[in-house]
Amino acid sequence: MRGPYPSVPQALIPVGPFQTDPVPVRRSGGAPTRLSPVSSPAETAVVCDTTGYLPADLLAAKGIKTISLYVSVDGEQERESDVTDYAAFYERLRASESGATTSQPSIGDFLAVYEPLLEEGREVVSVHISAGISGTFEAAGQARERLIEEGKGGERIHVMDSRSGAGGMGLCALGAATAAQAGADAQGVIAQAEETRNDLKMWFAIDTLEYLRRGGRIGGARAWIGGALKIKPILTLEEEITPVERVRTRARSLERLRGYARQRHESGRDGWVVQYIQDKETADALIEDCYEIFGCDPVFISEVGPVLGAHVGPGLLGVGSVRTELVV
Repeated sequence: MRGPYPSVPQALIPVGPFQTDPVPVRRSGGAPTRLSPVSSPAETAVVCDTTGYLPADLLAAKGIKTISLYVSVDGEQERESDVTDYAAFYERLRASESGATTSQPSIGDFLAVYEPLLEEGREVVSVHISAGISGTFEAAGQARERLIEEGKGGERIHVMDSRSGAGGMGLCALGAATAAQAGADAQGVIAQAEETRNDLKMWFAIDTLEYLRRGGRIGGARAWIGGALKIKPILTLEEEITPVERVRTRARSLERLRGYARQRHESGRDGWVVQYIQDKETADALIEDCYEIFGCDPVFISEVGPVLGAHVGPGLLGVGSVRTELVV
C-alpha cells in the first residue's frame, strides 16, 4: 500500500463585468500532490473558500488565498480553518443531539482577503461552493459591491459559482490558479476555471442520508428518504445534492467508485482526486486502485472537513477527475 495519507444550471456567474519541468511529487509529511514551482505573484489572484479542502502545500504552490466558512456544534461556533483535529470534531458531531450548523463567511471576512490583493493592483477571481447549497457566493458578491461603492477597485473582482463543492470546487480553483500562473489575464483565468468545471465529474459514497436529512440539504436525494436511510447512497453535486445510485453495502459502493474511476480514465480525465471522512483504511484501498487505474499521481488527496462533513457525516468517500492539463 502507498501511504500514509492525511488528514458540485447556474453557469459561470460573474457579479461584475469581465475584462473580458514539473516538480517531483512530495511523498512524505502529508498527502501526495502535484506541485508546480512557486513563482512571483500572478497578475490575477485566485481566491476560494475552505470547502475545497485543498492541501496547504498545494494552496501555497498555486498561490491560492482562502476564506473560511463557519461550523457550530451545540452552539459553539468556530472557523472551519481553525478546526485542526478532525477526529475530535466528528466525535463531537456523533455525540450531539442537535447536530451541527454551518454558515458562510461574513462580508468582513471577504474584505480582509480582497482588499490587500486590490491594493497590489491585481485582478481577483474568487471561486466558491455551489450557490445552490451555500450563501458564500452571494456574500462574495456583496463584498465586491461594497468595495465598488467605496472606490477600492471592487470592479476588479470576478466571482464564480463553481456549482460544485469539496474536491470539485477545489479543482475549479486549481484550474483558475494554473491559468493565472501561466500569465493569463482575468478573462483567461475565468475561462479556464469554467472549462475545468465543465470537464469535472465527481461521485461521493456516503454511509447514510441521515445527516443530509437533518441538515436540510438533501436536494434531489429527498426521494430516497423513508425506509431508505439504511442504504449506502452514491451522490454527486450539480448545483445541489443529486442522487446517482443506491447500493446496500460499503463494499458495493467502493466497487462502484472504482468503476467510475475507470470510466474517467477511459475518457482521458486523468487529473484525479480522492477525498474521504474518517475512513482512511477504505480510502487507502481506493487510492491504491486509482494509482493503478490512472497510472499517475493524484492532483491531491484530502479529508473533507467540518463544514461539508457536518451535512454528510463520517464515512464519505469520493473520487473525481478532470483533464490533467487544466489543473497542473
